[in-house]
Amino acid sequence: MQATVGSFRPFKLLLPTGLAAVLLGSSLIAAITPAVAAVTRVGTVAMPSAAVVCTSASHPALAAGLARDIQAALRGRSSTVALWVDDPKDGLVCSRNGTAHFDSASVVKVTILGAVLRKALDQHRYLTSTEVSRLRAMITQSDNNAASALWAQLGHAYLQHFLNLAGMKQTSLGPGGYWGLTQITAHDEMLLLRLLLTPNAVLSPASRAYGLSLMAQVIPSQRWGVPAGAPTSVVVHVKNGWLPRATHGWRIHSIGGFTWSTGWYSIVVLTQDNPTMAYGVTTIQAIARAVHHDLNPAAKSVIPAATANPAWGTPDERIPALPGIP
Repeated sequence: MQATVGSFRPFKLLLPTGLAAVLLGSSLIAAITPAVAAVTRVGTVAMPSAAVVCTSASHPALAAGLARDIQAALRGRSSTVALWVDDPKDGLVCSRNGTAHFDSASVVKVTILGAVLRKALDQHRYLTSTEVSRLRAMITQSDNNAASALWAQLGHAYLQHFLNLAGMKQTSLGPGGYWGLTQITAHDEMLLLRLLLTPNAVLSPASRAYGLSLMAQVIPSQRWGVPAGAPTSVVVHVKNGWLPRATHGWRIHSIGGFTWSTGWYSIVVLTQDNPTMAYGVTTIQAIARAVHHDLNPAAKSVIPAATANPAWGTPDERIPALPGIP
C-alpha cells in the first residue's frame, strides 16, 4: 500500500518486489520486570556544569565565538543542559555534556519513527495505512497512544536492532512500555538526526524524505525550542519532549534539523532541573538563537522565539512513580 501524507507524494520505501503490508499487533506492553525496575537510571543523576566546546579546523574564529555565545546564553540559568551542534558546511561541532543521560520524554518518537521506517525496508514493503496514520499523529502532534502502539508493534528487540544499526550506543530503551524513560544523550540524538539528514545504509532516500517531511509538519504549538532564531529561508524539522518528574523537575528537550537546497545543520538541546516548562523552553531558545545567529550572520529574517502557549505546563505524558526509577 502506498502512503500519502499531506502534500507528500506517494513513495516506495524500497525498490520493487514489496511484500504485502501486514499490520502487526499493537497492544501496549506496560509491565516492568523486577530486574528492570531495580535499575538505577543514569538520567536522574545530577551532572556538573561543563564548558561549551566548539571546534572547526576551517573556521576557528567562528567556533570560538559560538562557544562564547552559547555559554553567555546559559549564564544565570538553573537548567542542567546538554547540547550538540552539527554543521558540516563549516566543519563545526559544538558540544556540552554530550554523553550525559536524560529521560527522553517524547523526543524518543524520532527513534520510533526511524525504527518503523527501517523495519519496512527490512521486510521489503510499503508502510501500512495504520503505520502512516500513527506516525503522522506521533510526530506532528506528539500523540502518545500512537507512540505506544508503534513501540509495542516493534518490540524491544527490534528497537535495539535499530539502535545498533544507527550506532546509538549510548541510548538505553525504556523498560516495558515506558518509552519516555528511554535514556538518551545529545551525542546519540545528533547521530539520529544525521540518519535523516544524510545518505546512509540504514534508511533509504525515500524513507529519509518521509521522516523529515513529518518533522517539518509539527503543529504550531509544538514548534518551540531549537527553531527559535533560524532563518525563515530554511526548512525546520523539529521534535520536542516535555516531562516533569519528582526529581530533577521538568525534562524539556528539543532536537531539529535545518535544511536548504544545498546543505543542512542540526541542533540538539536536552535539559532537566527546570522549575517549569516555560523556563526550560526559554533556556533552549536562548541557546538556539545564539547558534542560528552565528551560523547565519547575514540572515535578514528569522523565526521568532515561541511565546508561552496555553498547552505549556501540561505534561506530554504521565509516568507514575516507579520502583528504582526516580
